[in-house]
Amino acid sequence: MNAGQTVAVYGAYGHTGRFVVAQLRERGFVPVLSGRDAGKLRALAAETGYEARPASIDDPDALDRVLAGAAAVVNCAGPFATTAAPVIEAALRAGIPYVDVAAEIEANADTFAHFADRARAAGAVIVPAMAFFGGLGDLMATVAMGDWTAADEAHVAYGLSSWQPTDGTRVSGTVSRQRRDGARVVYRDGRLDYRRDAAATLDWHFPTPLGTRAVIGEFTMADVVTIPSHLPIPEVRTYMTVEAAGDVVAPDTPAPTAVDEHRRSDQTFLVDVVVRSGGAQRRVVARGQDIYAVTAPLVVEAVHRILTGQTSKVGVLSAGEVFDAPGFLHALSPHITVDSRA
Repeated sequence: MNAGQTVAVYGAYGHTGRFVVAQLRERGFVPVLSGRDAGKLRALAAETGYEARPASIDDPDALDRVLAGAAAVVNCAGPFATTAAPVIEAALRAGIPYVDVAAEIEANADTFAHFADRARAAGAVIVPAMAFFGGLGDLMATVAMGDWTAADEAHVAYGLSSWQPTDGTRVSGTVSRQRRDGARVVYRDGRLDYRRDAAATLDWHFPTPLGTRAVIGEFTMADVVTIPSHLPIPEVRTYMTVEAAGDVVAPDTPAPTAVDEHRRSDQTFLVDVVVRSGGAQRRVVARGQDIYAVTAPLVVEAVHRILTGQTSKVGVLSAGEVFDAPGFLHALSPHITVDSRA
């Protein structure tokens, strides 16, 4: 069904971008390779056989040439504070869907704030944070909500065996810290709030095999933008295992190393989502391997569903709002094991 459809990938030569290119190929799409570094693009084109179209992020004409003839564009190039708006503008000019893998909280909030009205008016589909952070948690929270029309709290706890950050993760983290001027961000009472105090460490009772682990109690991720963008939940909190939180900020933590034929690292993850309403709670758990590699099937399944008419809304939309969340998670079963429990 996807045979021959062209999908432009901006940031195709990056760590996550390469996973996305490979997954597009596996699903029958034809990737067009793009990004800012012409040399890296030429090398990837020689390796894959796909067309390379370099473009600076501040060159609208070049971005238009990148998207010429494409059915959709996937933005894998951070920092998204710099890249998201120009690529979205190009997608709107081309009249094609835009999907990105941004984990930057403020960049995702900017996408909703700046493009929601224009995207609706244009009948466009823009899906930010369609990745491990932001997209997966939103899909899981949407499934957990089920027939509830509102909830009091949503909690997303990340149990990572380790976190070996890519260069892109480090750069995006630096940009986010600069935007916050050293403050940390939380989501309380239906809004983002910035604080100067230290985040607390507490115990989170993960399902087996992880069990009880120490977590950073307010290690805030993109889920605080995606989940409340469409679910009426005033308190959204995210947590990270202490060891992984230490890994991602340590300057000497190595980049991910491939251990299998799919170029995945040996990192494993367990994502535990709990939604509470009154005295009741619902839980959805996801398990898998390599947070960067698993972003690719999330992104490509999103592109597939948009291009095959499996969406009923337009505008800037989170994954759980624009897609059938239970069906989407089921489609990821080769990559992620999901367990829903009331």
